Amino acid sequence: MAKPSLKAELLFNLAFLASAALLLGVATILALEALTSGLTPGQLLPLVLVTVAVDVGIFIVFGRYLVTRHVLLPVERLMRAADAVAEGDLAARAPDAETRDFATLGERLNRMTDRLLDAQSQLVRTEKLASVGRLAAGLAHEIGNPLGAIGTYLEVARRRGVDAEVTGGMARELERIDRIIRGLLDYARPRDEVVQALDVTAVAEAAFELIRAQGAFKRAVPRLDLGEGVPRVRGRPHALEQALVNLLLNAVDATPDAAAVVLGVRRWTFEPDQVGLAPRRASDPPGLAFPRPAAARGEVPPAPDLATGTTGALVFVADAGPGVPREDRARVFEPFYTTKAPDRGTGLGLAIVARTVFDMGGLVWVEEAREGGAVFKLFLPEIRT
Repeated sequence: MAKPSLKAELLFNLAFLASAALLLGVATILALEALTSGLTPGQLLPLVLVTVAVDVGIFIVFGRYLVTRHVLLPVERLMRAADAVAEGDLAARAPDAETRDFATLGERLNRMTDRLLDAQSQLVRTEKLASVGRLAAGLAHEIGNPLGAIGTYLEVARRRGVDAEVTGGMARELERIDRIIRGLLDYARPRDEVVQALDVTAVAEAAFELIRAQGAFKRAVPRLDLGEGVPRVRGRPHALEQALVNLLLNAVDATPDAAAVVLGVRRWTFEPDQVGLAPRRASDPPGLAFPRPAAARGEVPPAPDLATGTTGALVFVADAGPGVPREDRARVFEPFYTTKAPDRGTGLGLAIVARTVFDMGGLVWVEEAREGGAVFKLFLPEIRT
């Protein structure tokens, strides 16, 4: 049911108050005429003053109640919420109100707070990215040369007949260090590829065929599921292809033998509720979305501000593996977070995927797949002409 406006509520109550004042005045006059017959003017004056004072007191009490209920209390609640936000409590929210005006004001205060949360999350992410970039550059410089020297000494050791098992183990560990350094650089370095209009379906087919040609699907049952009418999006074809290759390789690693791995593309309309982005309050008007950051939701990584109803391309990679626990669904996109064995992964693959999709104005998240495992979903908005 629609809430009344503050103006309508005050006018109604003031009209009621004026009507009550007239009725009370008439009743007072009639009562005085009945009670004061035979009294002298000197005796009548105190009684009239007392009656007027009682009438005024009644209207003051009722008027104070109206102003307190409809104006002062809502303003006080909004001030408490604003003070809490100003002191750094970004979880504070303005409560609902009886009138439409204060309810709208509370919604806008909450929206402002959510924007602050988004800005704070993006700032933390940017600082983290800058720190990782500086770390990667320093590591690449400081460790690269020693690694090259160690590789040279390792080759000398091989030629001198050192145990092959020992040299092989050293070579594997050197390779692992090299992968970590390259992964850090891939995550932190600026993207040089030009953003352009691209056909997501063609990129998905290219990534699928690349994995098939490499023989990585030997253990799995691969399936390419392409929908019709998928719109063109703006992005970096090579970066998106590498992101899909990364997701497909992860899916193959997680999938038991002879189980399905599915790469699909669909035309899709963005609805925040479907990806856990918008925990709406009862007072929120239809179509209003609050894209809160992962720190506040614990479900998805930071995302651009996508409006409800935005059309675009949905790309998904599903597997039949053990899946991703709900509490880990945001952490899997953080650098160095991995559930693989130490010699199987560096924890940078999904972080690079999230960075790639985010830089193209899209969103990535993970859910439980129908196959029982995990399904990683990428959404990229349609190009608007």
